[in-house]
Amino acid sequence: MNAVVVKAFAKINLSLEVLGKRPDGYHEIRSVIQSIDLADKLSMTPGPELFLECSLSHLAADDNLVMKAARVLQRASSQTKGAYIRLEKRIPQAAGLGGASADAAATLVGLDYLWGLGMPYERLVMIATELGSDVPFFLTGGTAMVEGRGEVVHPLPDIKLSWLVMLVPEHTHVSKTATLYRMLGSESWTSGERARMLAEAISRNQPLDEELLCNAFEGVADRAFPQLPKYREALSKAGAKKVHLSGAGPALFALFTDELDAAAVAERLRDQGFKPLVTRTLSSVEARPSPQIN
Repeated sequence: MNAVVVKAFAKINLSLEVLGKRPDGYHEIRSVIQSIDLADKLSMTPGPELFLECSLSHLAADDNLVMKAARVLQRASSQTKGAYIRLEKRIPQAAGLGGASADAAATLVGLDYLWGLGMPYERLVMIATELGSDVPFFLTGGTAMVEGRGEVVHPLPDIKLSWLVMLVPEHTHVSKTATLYRMLGSESWTSGERARMLAEAISRNQPLDEELLCNAFEGVADRAFPQLPKYREALSKAGAKKVHLSGAGPALFALFTDELDAAAVAERLRDQGFKPLVTRTLSSVEARPSPQIN
């Protein structure tokens, strides 16, 4: 049988402010998130039980968020069907680009289609929230401001097309986000005003003001990833005017309005022995996970 194929697009955080610690132990955040044209691909065919294969063999595990998403959807729909799922990874792991959460959202959308569930969007959002704080965003993608733990999503108008040059330092994948949050003290908490101002500017279709871009983890990321200053300096020397951290890192990105400028910076980085990724921002229509028959 033909496979149901869904792309899972990565994200960057244009802003990420931590407002404080919540009674439930999580942190309250306000962040403006943007989908980018860097994607994993999931292929799904019917099967008697759930089975995951991955281009990175060590990720084909029962605790992969793809498998968790499939099991949660099974339970929520009282579904007895299974599926053979093939995950092709292109989004760097544990880099602050939301790869695992994007994969989970794409799994929900793909299996909903494969199994003929026709589940309402609102129900999928509830299921997505069970899987992780930022999974609901990836059900729609595009540009959005998120609040709470990240599960409260306020869609925003699409920003003007921007090109990105990204560098992702090698790092250890062990409990990265939890570790970074533990390193984040109250001195790093802010009001969320800059994220709100950025969201308002985007709502008025104003050009992206990089002075409003911020990330609460900038102050601790260098301690967690000692090689980060080297990569940040390389981006700057190659021609990036400003270098930004995505999520809890360690992915770094620089924004460009012109594709040729981005390509030139990437080429200079390659000449220095780095492996840059060149990508672009996506509209909500482009970023929304959409099942295709292959």
